[in-house]
Order: sequence, then structure tokens, then C-alpha cells
Amino acid sequence: MLETVLILNALWFLGGYHTFHIRGRIFAKKVVPKEHRNTPVFETLIMSGKFVAGFNLAFLVLNILLLLNTSLFDKDLQWVILLFTIAVAHATQFAFNVPVALQNRRGEGVWEVKGLMLFIFITDFTMMVLNLVMAGMYLIN
Repeated sequence: MLETVLILNALWFLGGYHTFHIRGRIFAKKVVPKEHRNTPVFETLIMSGKFVAGFNLAFLVLNILLLLNTSLFDKDLQWVILLFTIAVAHATQFAFNVPVALQNRRGEGVWEVKGLMLFIFITDFTMMVLNLVMAGMYLIN
């Protein structure tokens, strides 16, 4: 099961890297209304997405290295720490969307948590839970 979670993490972080770096302009168009795309802020959003892509790339590499070197981490507490840290990475992406989703319910919010953003929202929550469950399994082992 550990290997499955690490593969899912790697695939998700690969998707994040691809979305924010390779397809950053397309992603920005999904969250910025047409009437605001001809502003300097739109370009700033595209370039700041590259920072998010960098974090996704780092977590992608971490998960690949963990997957290829599981035997190097032979203590359960090592896996608890690693999986908890990865869960926190997913949790931040979920948690920072919660206020925006709540604002959406009042017809507000800087973007709409629907479509791709809803998919990201739900998937990061799911990945957070998977990593926490795995960490918990190692903790009680």
C-alpha cells in the first residue's frame, strides 16, 4: 500500500508541475475572468504559478526517490514523518481553498471552486487523507 500512495503522490505532484509550469497560462485562464486577463496581474499570476510548480516538482522528486529507496527507511517513525509532511503539503492546497469555497457560497471569492479547481480541491483532500492514514498505520505499527 505504501508504494501505491507514493505513486499516487508522484502522479499528483507531476500533474501540479505540469499544470502550473507547462500549462500555466491555460490554468490562469481558468481562474481569471476574461475581463481581467489584459492586466499585469494576469501575467504575474502566470509567473507566480512557476513557484507553485517548483514545489510540486520537489515533492514529485521526493516521492520518486522514496519509491526507489523504500528500504533505506527501515524505521516506522521515519515513514510517519515523511508521510505526515507530504500530507501537510496536500493539506495546504486544500485548506487554502476552503475560505474561497465558503466565499463562493455568498457569491464572492477571488476564483470559483468548480471544475478544475474543485477537482484539485477534492484530490488534495483525498491525498492528504491517504497520506495521514498511511502515517497512522506506521505510527500504530
